[in-house]
Amino acid sequence: MFIMIIDWKKIASERYDEIKSLISGLKDSKIKLVVILVWNNPSSLRYIRQKEKWASYVWIGFELIHLDENVSENELFSIIERENKNSETTWILVQIPLPKHIDEKKVINLINPLKDVDWFTQINQWKVLIWDSTWLLPCTPAWVMDMLKYQKIDLVWKVVTVIWKSNIVWKPLTMLLINSSATVISCNSKTKDLSKFTKMSDIVILAAWKPWLLTLEMINNDTIVIDVWFTVVDWKIYGDANYNEIESNWNMITPVPWGVWLLTVVNLMNNVYKSYLLQNN
Repeated sequence: MFIMIIDWKKIASERYDEIKSLISGLKDSKIKLVVILVWNNPSSLRYIRQKEKWASYVWIGFELIHLDENVSENELFSIIERENKNSETTWILVQIPLPKHIDEKKVINLINPLKDVDWFTQINQWKVLIWDSTWLLPCTPAWVMDMLKYQKIDLVWKVVTVIWKSNIVWKPLTMLLINSSATVISCNSKTKDLSKFTKMSDIVILAAWKPWLLTLEMINNDTIVIDVWFTVVDWKIYGDANYNEIESNWNMITPVPWGVWLLTVVNLMNNVYKSYLLQNN
């Protein structure tokens, strides 16, 4: 397992301390991350608590704007516009997913690109597409690539199946994998005969929000499984992969949820620091 090979908590702790040291050396001590949460999605709430915890640890100001799930689209737009203009707000993050009555794309692209610490706006996504390495990377794709790097996994000649469908993770991660010379198969939870593709893959990466979508019989004995996200059902956490079943077969697999949270949030804090440098030349 990945967790047996690498002490993720140790790696995360070291990176947090590094970021804390860098931020402590900044002249401006009033940098602040504003997180906007609409509704009470249990997975999002858990994730935000981690962001708040580690923002505090590395001395980043944190403010949560928690809105009711019935908030109007226009009201949400006005809040984002307000924070775009607020000189005390250094970065803005809108927690995804949003309720169905709100246009996710409009919300994301309303954020000032320089305050877009998640790197989700169209302008910033384009920088990922053309592989402009002078800028930031979306946090989850960056974490996946970091994980592969830490494991010393060479992507050249590797067949990688990516199971999800989103602009904010799926597309940038696919581009990063392609840039690393991997052969990439793009699937989603509705793909016909999904196991046909997972069986031919060296690596399966998934974040489909479907509990136990991937089972042991759908992969080979040496398939590496990277389970990026999770779903909370009756206050229990389920990964998209059947972790216990796959881990017991000695396949390499990331734990859920801790394998994702620790390093994704690290990359968010790293983006906060880099974004500050970009804003201040």
